[in-house]
Amino acid sequence: MSMNSQATAILTRSEVWESELKEVLQEELMGQSYVRWLPVSDATTRTIPSIGEATARDYVEDTSVLYDSLDTGEFQFTITEYLSSGLYITKKARQDTFYAAELEASFIPLESRAIAERLETDIFALGAAGASGGQTAADPNTINGARHRFVGSGTNEIIAIQDFSRGKFALKKANVRQSGIVAIVDPSVAYELETQANILNLSNNPMWEGIVADGAVSDMRFARNVMGVDVWVSDYLADSGAAQDGAETISGVTTAAGKCNVMFSIAESRNLPFIGEMRQEPTVDGEWNKNKQREEYLTTARYGLKVYRPENLVVILTDTDQVYA
Repeated sequence: MSMNSQATAILTRSEVWESELKEVLQEELMGQSYVRWLPVSDATTRTIPSIGEATARDYVEDTSVLYDSLDTGEFQFTITEYLSSGLYITKKARQDTFYAAELEASFIPLESRAIAERLETDIFALGAAGASGGQTAADPNTINGARHRFVGSGTNEIIAIQDFSRGKFALKKANVRQSGIVAIVDPSVAYELETQANILNLSNNPMWEGIVADGAVSDMRFARNVMGVDVWVSDYLADSGAAQDGAETISGVTTAAGKCNVMFSIAESRNLPFIGEMRQEPTVDGEWNKNKQREEYLTTARYGLKVYRPENLVVILTDTDQVYA
């Protein structure tokens, strides 16, 4: 008996399912390292007292000394976030899906990742404006005569090399240590830095040799230190504008599609720009739901975040729509 393609069609397996699961590509997270995490307490609101500075005056012999009362204040932040991420698999799906074991094994890591991404977003949202942002939208947020919030000075509101110097100037005027300064920027900023003419012109900029061959960004870090600032790249930065729509005007300059690139010093852990408390680390609960005949997995976490040192925070707003312009 002869066999041909028509005769064997009904015996041919038309589709093969692989045991490998295709996972979504995920960015490395780094925001938690820029938060001063306080020990866990049993209070919803944390209060930290603050004190001012003493004043020195010229003294004239045989006259009364002038005494000052020391200025005091307080800083408060509250545990506001209570997150959950849940997944389930039914008994029928377990029976009928040949890769059910691999799928179920991915539930807890995926839930933990979802909460970690939300935490990353909330941390960098502190660079925006709002109650916990520590800055006011559409305002230069001047401290000691230096602006801590401004629009990029490049053409069409993109980043310019001198913006890093402007940021360092603002930090210096606020008495922030100049060592360990980092900038977290949007990928569009990394693009602008890589493609600026004065960087690509290697004959005039020997310190940038190798950029054309190897690029300027490795993983999340900009390969070259810019004006003494270590530059890192993140996709989790907040949009500018009071309504988080990207539009914001500061001192007559408008960004229509802006991102809040942040810059600060990490030289001293006690003076990090952000403070927080992880009231409950991501915790996993699992149970069998007999009414719905399915296994349920739930991860929950609680935390609070706020800007602690506004003087150690510079926000540079840059347009993101110039990459394809």
